[in-house]
Amino acid sequence: MMGSAQSMTDERLRALADPVRRDILTLVGTNEAPAGRIAAHFRISRPAVSRHLRVLRKARLVLVREDGTSRLYQADRAALAELGLWFDRFWDQGLRRMKALAETEAADDA
Repeated sequence: MMGSAQSMTDERLRALADPVRRDILTLVGTNEAPAGRIAAHFRISRPAVSRHLRVLRKARLVLVREDGTSRLYQADRAALAELGLWFDRFWDQGLRRMKALAETEAADDA
């Protein structure tokens, strides 16, 4: 199962690599919005915004709620929190390794 969790993290990081998708997440971070309202914030086509939303859905970074004929999108805060924990662990481990390397190099120079 660890591979599956890592694969989801990888997919989420790839989704966040695009600035438009990060902006979409900011827009739907606190309030849900339909695709048309989201698209109005960008200078790209509606189909392009739909493709970005599809990537965010696949990465499970947005939740979709049906409301009549509309789909309302909202950031999945739980998924973003999981990603935040991953970043915390990544930086913590990286900083510990860097500290150990610096201490080793300092001891070698002495």
